[in-house]
Amino acid sequence: MAKTALCVGVNNYPGTHMDLHGCVNDAQDWAAELTSRGFAVTSLIDAKATKSAMAKGFKSIVAGAKKGDVVVITFSGHGTYVPDLNGDEADGLDEGLCPYDLQTGGAALLDDEIHAIFATRAAGVRLVLISDSCHSGTVTRAAAPDPDVSDDVPRPRFMPMGNWLPAEQLPRGPSGQPLMRTPQVSGVSAFTKAVSRAAGDLLLSGCQEGPNNYSYDARINGRPTGAFTYYALKALRSLKAGATYADWHAAIHPAYLPSSTYPQSPQIVGNAAARKRKVFT
Repeated sequence: MAKTALCVGVNNYPGTHMDLHGCVNDAQDWAAELTSRGFAVTSLIDAKATKSAMAKGFKSIVAGAKKGDVVVITFSGHGTYVPDLNGDEADGLDEGLCPYDLQTGGAALLDDEIHAIFATRAAGVRLVLISDSCHSGTVTRAAAPDPDVSDDVPRPRFMPMGNWLPAEQLPRGPSGQPLMRTPQVSGVSAFTKAVSRAAGDLLLSGCQEGPNNYSYDARINGRPTGAFTYYALKALRSLKAGATYADWHAAIHPAYLPSSTYPQSPQIVGNAAARKRKVFT
């Protein structure tokens, strides 16, 4: 059984004034932990985490896996959504992961694209996705950070469409003007569509689905990090031998999250058999 992992972390989003602080640390922390557990790890950090590089990385790690292999992909960065063009989304929006060149390259890595990549994997590959981003927020452009406000203030890892999409591509209301907020937003992880319960996939994400649920960019013990990543790793290191994914999730939520500072509820998505599987096997 081979174990491979891809860890992606993006702090810098040129042209959006929506930079984060803890995502690179997240990716490096996941990479170190997974390496210690026998994984061959590849990382994509900031400028190396372009959309094309992320898509290529996803394709490569999936294509190289055989039956019984374990593949782990972690993503820390902004989530976003875009108007759905093929009519397969009930809320009219496709979720996406935000690469480094989101604004300069003009595109997110969408849930449809991720689903298509993962659909090519060999039968019996055990896929684990770990997402420290969120997909709930406004359409309208967020204001630039206030230089007088401390970086210690938690920030949702969500990129409004208004901060990167051209105005002509934003969703519009009956008046023809861009909407400030969409009426209903599912707020699901961009990985959710890619998860195959029948194949035994697992998704661990930093917050619940739906409106007003966020994964926070945090500063804990003076160090930038994702709140979910920090507590997920802390819980992982405390697990007893033979612990399952369900055990891991229970050690994070509600033991550590939500908290008064980080009001997010991590979720686990997968079938009962997958939840009962030993972590990283």
